Parts: sequence; structure tokens; C-alpha cells
Amino acid sequence: MGKRTEAHLAIMGANLLFGINYAIAKGVMPAYLSPMAFAMLRVVSASFLFWIISGTGKHYETIERADYPRFIASGLFGISLNQFLFLKGLNFSTPIESSIISTLNPAMVMLIAYFVLSEHISAIKLTGLLVGASGALILILARGDVSFDLNHTLGNIMLFLNTLFYAFYLVLVKPLMIKYRPITVMRGVFSVGLVSLLPFGAFELAQTRWAGIPAEIYGSILFVLLGPTFLAYLLNGWGLRHVQASTVSIYIYSQPVIAAMVAVGAGVDTLDLRKIIAAVLVFTGVYLVSLKPQAGFAVFLREFRKK
Repeated sequence: MGKRTEAHLAIMGANLLFGINYAIAKGVMPAYLSPMAFAMLRVVSASFLFWIISGTGKHYETIERADYPRFIASGLFGISLNQFLFLKGLNFSTPIESSIISTLNPAMVMLIAYFVLSEHISAIKLTGLLVGASGALILILARGDVSFDLNHTLGNIMLFLNTLFYAFYLVLVKPLMIKYRPITVMRGVFSVGLVSLLPFGAFELAQTRWAGIPAEIYGSILFVLLGPTFLAYLLNGWGLRHVQASTVSIYIYSQPVIAAMVAVGAGVDTLDLRKIIAAVLVFTGVYLVSLKPQAGFAVFLREFRKK
């Protein structure tokens, strides 16, 4: 199995965890943990794990001083602001609306990567973006109504900013992933996130009534800490090391498809033509965007004829 194939599998695994996270995190807030306390808990636990696993002695990788500004920016955009705005926005909004807003991320990443990393935007990549977005929206818009009251609007603004900041994070952290081991990069950016969130989140985390949290909610919290936080960020980072930032972002379209497939597998939903069409569109879009930069329509058609 080649590195690019492994990278795609890692990114898909990360988005599986991210997709499940919408409903799990919504069940924890705000009844048991405030958004800020939850964000603080996620960053504290992930930072601790990344420091433990990054190793000591000859296995410890030192970060060069010249890279500090990029690490700080990546930590602010991808960890502290991203975590807080996502959880705070989701607290006011709904999983449906947050999923719709997240579909803006690949377009944002593509544009930012074009200007910052000079990633080429080809016609086939734009086609993949539109095809993938259409598949994701087919599923998202079929789940229910969208609300426009004041709280939802505030939450959706926060989710939009979260999506924008995460797009900047993917572009900023890409050169670091190439230069350092993913575990070293995660240690650095989560440390920045921890320091920046500490003055705001420590008090709310200390105010949490842990004795009143049921066992099943503790299970949900543990899942969010280990899955969509620690493991998903590590998998996404490793994938980003081997593929373009725009390719990583396009997998966001797979989150509603994965969530639907999980629901079908759990017996709480059924497989129908709409889900099949949506899945085909999403993964066709992912395939088109993931083609190497020099690939064009001729390469795509040649690969299609082989099949």
C-alpha cells in the first residue's frame, strides 16, 4: 500500500470520527459541560497525550525557532479558536446547520492554498469540489428544516468563523507536517492552544459538577477526547503530510455520508437511492480533487477507461 493510499485512509478515518462528533458533543453540552469547559478539556487531554507519545531523548524532535510563528498561528487557528467556536456555535446551532456550513471549508482551503502555498486550482479540481458539495448537501438538506432565529444565527456565525479558521489551519500547518513528524507538530500546536485557552477555560472547567454527570455521558466525553480530538487530529495531520491541503479538506464532504452509513449499519436508518447517489457524488468529488496537480481531464479519462 502506497503512502498516498495510506494517507487517504487516514483522512477518511479522521472524518469518520469528526462526523460522529457532531451528535456526541451536542449531547454533552450544555447540560453537563459548557462549550468553553469542553474545549479546555479537549485541549488539555490532547496536549498531555501528544507530549507523552512524542518521546524523550533521541526520539524527541526539537522545533526550530524560525518555525515558532507558524506553530503559534496554527495553534490559534486550528486548536483554540477552532475548538471554542465549534463547540460554542454547535451549542446554539444544530448538527444539520453546522454540517451545511462545514461544506464551505474545501472552497476556502482551495483559495487560501492557492495564494499561500501556490497549490494549483485546475478545472477538474473545481469540478470535484462542486460534485462533492452537491452530494453532501443532498444528505444534509434532507434531514430537516433550517432555523433562522437569533440564537441560531449567532451560532452559525461562530461555525462559519470556525470553518474559516480551520481552513487557514490546514494551509498553515502543511509545511510543518512535511518538515517535522506529525506527532511533533500536534504537540506544538496543541501546546499553543492550551496556553491560549487556559486564561478563559480553566475557571469554567473547575466549575463543572463532575459528580452529577451520568456514566453514559462520561463515555461520550471520553470518546470525544480520544477520537475526534486526539486521534482524528493525528490522522489528519499524517494525511496532510502526503497529500495537498485541498485534498484533506474535500473529505469534509464525506462526514454526512459516513454518518448516514453508520446510522444504516446501526439499524436506525435505511439505505435508499438518495443516500447511494449522495455517496457516489461525494467520493467522485474526492477522487477528482485528489488527482495529482499535473493531472487533467486527459489523465482522468485515461484512468476511467482502465476501469
